[in-house]
Amino acid sequence: MSVADKFENKAEEQKGKAKEHLGAATNDHGLETEGKADQAKAGAKQAGEHIKDAAKDVTGH
Repeated sequence: MSVADKFENKAEEQKGKAKEHLGAATNDHGLETEGKADQAKAGAKQAGEHIKDAAKDVTGH
């Protein structure tokens, strides 16, 4: 996983956390749910990148 990918995924995760907290603070359930979805999406991207990295380690490519 490149540093740029890590940074992008972490930024998306943080954006999701901010949306979730703002939604909770303003009682906006849609925004809160959107924030949780953004976090899940970022987590899935990170997991996919980790799998690619592991495959590269195994195959040497």
